This record gives sequence, C-alpha cells and structure tokens, in this order.
Amino acid sequence: MTRTPNGQMWHGHATMKAAALAGCTALVLALTGTGAQAHGGHSGDHPGKHRDPARQTLGANDGWASHGTGTTGGAGAAPAHVYTVSDWAGFRAALADGGTAPKIIKVRGAIDAVSAGCDSLAVPGYDFDAYLEKYAPETWGLEQDLSDEPDDSPEGRRRASAAHQNTAIKANVPPNTTIIGIGKNAGFKGASLQIKDVDNVIVRNLTLESPLDCFPQWDPTDGAKGNWNSEYDTAVVHSATHVWLDHNTFTDGEHPDSAAPTHFGMLYQQHDGELDIVRGANYVTASWNVFTEHDKTILIGNSDSESTAVGDRGKLKATFHHNLFSKLAERTPRVRFGQVDVYNNHFVAEQGFSYSFGIGKESQLVAEHNAFTLAKGVSPAKILKRWTDSPLTAENSLVNGKRVDLIAVHNAEIPEETLRSGAGWTPTLRAGIDRVQAVPALVKHGAGAGRLR
Repeated sequence: MTRTPNGQMWHGHATMKAAALAGCTALVLALTGTGAQAHGGHSGDHPGKHRDPARQTLGANDGWASHGTGTTGGAGAAPAHVYTVSDWAGFRAALADGGTAPKIIKVRGAIDAVSAGCDSLAVPGYDFDAYLEKYAPETWGLEQDLSDEPDDSPEGRRRASAAHQNTAIKANVPPNTTIIGIGKNAGFKGASLQIKDVDNVIVRNLTLESPLDCFPQWDPTDGAKGNWNSEYDTAVVHSATHVWLDHNTFTDGEHPDSAAPTHFGMLYQQHDGELDIVRGANYVTASWNVFTEHDKTILIGNSDSESTAVGDRGKLKATFHHNLFSKLAERTPRVRFGQVDVYNNHFVAEQGFSYSFGIGKESQLVAEHNAFTLAKGVSPAKILKRWTDSPLTAENSLVNGKRVDLIAVHNAEIPEETLRSGAGWTPTLRAGIDRVQAVPALVKHGAGAGRLR
C-alpha cells in the first residue's frame, strides 16, 4: 500500500479516497464587510470531480485528531460564514465574526501582521541603544534580573513595547474553523496563531513565517552568561482539541537565526517555537508539513512542574506523519507526558543540528518508519536526546539509507543518558504506512504549502 502526496492510498489498481464534505455556493465577504458573490466547488468521492479543499475534513483514522468526534473545522459553514481575506485586519475581523458557528477563512497572498515594522510598535522613549548601555553585564552584572525595573526605565519601556506587539500580532482562532490558503503563495508573516481553549480547527496550505520578536528581554540570570529570551510561537495549540495542521510550511523566512546579531556575547534571539502543543491540548494531527530554518521547533508539554502535569497527564496526544524537518536545530518534537506518534517523516540534519526527538517527563513517544538524512560528521546517536528517563519505541528507522536501531546507537555512544525501549502503547490511528524507503521522495514532492490538490 502506498500513499500519494494528497493522502490517497493505492492498492493495486483500486483507489480509496476519503470522502470530503459536499461544498456549496459560497458568499465571500469582502474585507469591508459587504458581500460579494463567489462560487464554491462541489466536493465528492468520485475521481476527476472537482473538490473544494476548504470543505475537506480529516479522514478516518488519520492520527489523533481523528479520535472521537474527528476534525471537520468549518466544513459545514453557511455561505455567510465563508470569507476571503488579503490583509491582517480583514483576517482578524473574519475570525471574530459569527461566534462559534462553522466558518471558512480563505487567505489570499502573503499577509504581514507587522507591515509597518517594529518601530511602529515601540512606545515613546524606547531606545535599544539605551537598553544595551543600561544592562551591559560589565556594569549591571549577572546576579540580578530586570523584573523590578520601573516603567520609565529602558526595561520598562521594552515591556510596554512588547505588550503592544503581543496585542498586534496574535490572532485567536475560534472553534469550528478552517483557515486555508488559496493557491501556492498564501500565508502569514510575523503572526502568531492562537488555537486556544477551542475544539475543531483546521489550518492548511499556508506558509507561516515565524514572528520576529521586536523586543526580546535580556535575562542576566539565565545561564552562566545571561541570555536573550523571546516570545511568540508561529502557532500555539493551547488547551485545544481536534486540530489538524496540513500542507503548511513553517519557516523563519527572511529572518533566519544565522543572520541575527550578538549582544552581550549572546545570540540576539528573536524567535520562539514554530509549533507548541501545550496546557492539556489533545488530539492533534500534523501531516504533510514542512518545518524548516529554525532552532526550537516543536514543543509538546511546556513544563515538568507538578502543577502543569495535573492538566497534561492523559492528554497531549499528537500524530506527525509525512512531514519534512529540515535545517533545524532541535525539538522535532520535544515531548512531555503525551502519547505522540511520529511516523513516515523525513528528517534532514545539517551542521548545527542538536537532536530530533527530545524525551521528556513521562513522555510516551512512538517513532517508527522514519527516514533520516544526516550530514557528514553528524552521528545517528544524536537523533534521540534524553531529558528524563521515559521509555520510547523507535523502530524501522532508515539513516542515510541504512537501517539503524536508534536506541542502541544512542546508548552505545552516550551511555550516561541511557534510554529504555517500549513506550507502553501501540498507535492504531494510522490511515496507512508507507515503506520507509519511499518516504524521502514522497515527502519531497508532497509536503508543504502550495502542494495541496
């Protein structure tokens, strides 16, 4: 059985396609709020018939997001709740319109959440040079943080400027929503999608350029030398359920960390994560995405603390399949608590690579049928990283074309971080497993924004 990049499964000459919810003529609301007539396609289960991707739902058994009620997003949206947007104000207005009724938001072109630049978000009196002068380690030291700094200090003005950005770039996604890019060049720059405390969300066919924190905070007490800390994940699944992320490209785009300056001898870090699944989030499927050009990529479970664990134990169930992970440093993903199924993905590790799978507190990671392409000098022992003693399942892994027992090679080279085999559960929500040898080609030609058919 082989899967096409569009998620269809072929067995011999027979084709099995997941049925898509029938579409209908959609009334597209203009950004001004006035209606404009448009025609939606009719989707069905017959080959050759036009399908409206905006009304597609997650197929049966396609990862954790198919559990229980499944994930339909805005597939049942009435014509009055189908929108086409091409700027940030229009997108946020569409999110806010109609309450919890099913809605479809079609994104046209690349929408910049901070089109006027970082200076437009700064409060009067904010001066980065003054900030650097005030908190330089040689004068401020490394023993005291900046939490007690008054509002009229450089740190106080930084805090106020950061609050402006927080309000400006976050978009709260309501339940029963599908957000989908039109064509090959749709997406967001500098935005943070907040999928928070809601159920039933679909995000597809978007290029999501990581938000650039305009006002990172210097923390002199973070580590031996102090550190710059940034906010704003590209997408956050926070206490939300039934979320499907499909055929998106997550990237640092025009602002890679490699181009960032250093201040106080440390990288001026302006990025946080590409995708966080935290605070009791549950039933997430990420399929056919590209995650690229980033450091701390995907975090599942944000804390080891017992207070957080109360809401995380038994949740944080997520599936990742047919994704490309390329030019990344770490966290693909880093897992706490959750039963996380990672299969049929391609990982490409270059210089600067730290690890792929982070094994955290009470994690139950199953990583099977994945392909890894490692640059010269990168050991397969680095694919796994033990943060705490949690057993995992890692089977049928292909590294540079050869089968490798990831746990065995890790334990042989890093015995002080010995890992145990056996996650203690067996995934059942898999629509189909491709031969691991075929995964790099399938993912290369099918994953990412602009490849949804």
